[in-house]
Amino acid sequence: MTRLTGSALRVTIFIGEQDTWHHRPLSTEIVHRAREAGLAGASVFRGVEGFGASSLIHTARLLSLSEDLPLAIVIVDAEERIRAFLPQLDELVTEGLVILDDCEVIRYVGREKGR
Repeated sequence: MTRLTGSALRVTIFIGEQDTWHHRPLSTEIVHRAREAGLAGASVFRGVEGFGASSLIHTARLLSLSEDLPLAIVIVDAEERIRAFLPQLDELVTEGLVILDDCEVIRYVGREKGR
């Protein structure tokens, strides 16, 4: 199990839910690559409304035809591990936004095996 406390780096990737990588959802590809890289964890959050560089608003409102809602993928780990993962994001994210933030991990605890 990965141990993580103290200073860390958070990478947040903003993409659309329709974005793909070789016919697979891009968010899924990023999460699976993060796991393969041994990063501490990754979570995908679905937005209800937003816009990006194209200024096109995507929304989940009933009258909207948009099916390409915004996604945010958040990964937190030690700085050197996050920075080592950035070349993969550079390869995968052709449209979107990738940001880095310094953060402090207060508590990171996984489930016990068998629970």
